[in-house]
Amino acid sequence: MTPLELAEKYMNCVFKTRDFEELKTILSDDLQFGGSFYNFESADQYINSLRNDPPEDFEYEIIKRYADTSSACLVYQFSKPGVSTCMAQVFETTDGKISRILLIFDTGAFPSDYKGRIKGAPP
Repeated sequence: MTPLELAEKYMNCVFKTRDFEELKTILSDDLQFGGSFYNFESADQYINSLRNDPPEDFEYEIIKRYADTSSACLVYQFSKPGVSTCMAQVFETTDGKISRILLIFDTGAFPSDYKGRIKGAPP
């Protein structure tokens, strides 16, 4: 799969089907995930977090897709009750799997106590 196909499959697994077994097949075991609310250092750590605290119901609409031979970027409008913001995720790939994800968004779009309500979020 191309980096863009991997990124789109990731979005489908996490946000639509919630098929975490399928997700595991496209993530490197040593996945590095960085974001404003979460940071993970392995695919298992990330997937366990998703299983323990699944994403709330929300919608997203892809605005732009960018890719080269080893990475892809998806820019999308994210919305759920009380929150609407533009997000971007950069996916780096190694050996046909996603090895690094960087999630970028304005945390100010979320309620001020949001991070405290997330199970497993760093302090």
